[in-house]
Amino acid sequence: MSFGIPQRHRVQFMPEPHIEREADALLAEFAAAGHELTVPIPIDEIIELHLRLQLEIDDLRGRFGSDDVLGAIWLEDGRIAVDRSLDHHRHTGRFNFTLAHEVGHWRLHRHQILASPDGPTLFEVEGQPGIVCRDGAKAPEEWQANTFAGYLLMPREHVRAAWQEWRGDDEPVPDAALDVDDVAANQDWAVRAARERFVRPFADQFNVSAMAMRIRLEKLNLLVCEVEPRLF
Repeated sequence: MSFGIPQRHRVQFMPEPHIEREADALLAEFAAAGHELTVPIPIDEIIELHLRLQLEIDDLRGRFGSDDVLGAIWLEDGRIAVDRSLDHHRHTGRFNFTLAHEVGHWRLHRHQILASPDGPTLFEVEGQPGIVCRDGAKAPEEWQANTFAGYLLMPREHVRAAWQEWRGDDEPVPDAALDVDDVAANQDWAVRAARERFVRPFADQFNVSAMAMRIRLEKLNLLVCEVEPRLF
């Protein structure tokens, strides 16, 4: 995902713990405002009821003439749009992640971008969005928004509690316990695929994709290459 702004206006470096704190703070604000914070995280309610942003489904791919466009955000207007190709039950996980990604831009980048001297005129001329998000882009601001989305939809404590209920304990699962083809066992793609097959039912609890959940569980050290032996 990417957006076309000059290099001098790109966002500031942001360490991952800071991004997690921002996501947790938003969830805490949502709960403090009297909304029920449940799993799956009600991302649409966070957008519309708490942040008071306008949410739309649009033909963004047609509008921008590119098949990799997933979402867009108008920072001055407070408007988020998701491409209509994701508005289907088969793509619920990706749809929710795209919404949370756009919230990440709103929460992390809005003030930086709009505070730039060229902000309003450069980013939202003639109704164009301030940020157009594309599949697979590697810009730092896109990594930040993706990281924020993971923390927002899969909060640490909620994931750990659900994992313990699902597994019966809080122990990590090593690759040796998964269904990995022996021939492909040393291939990264095969391990990722096996992990995603394993966590798919768990991902469904959070309405996220198996890939997003795999990445989250890897960061929480709940999916591991091997379990470290205990000294005692």
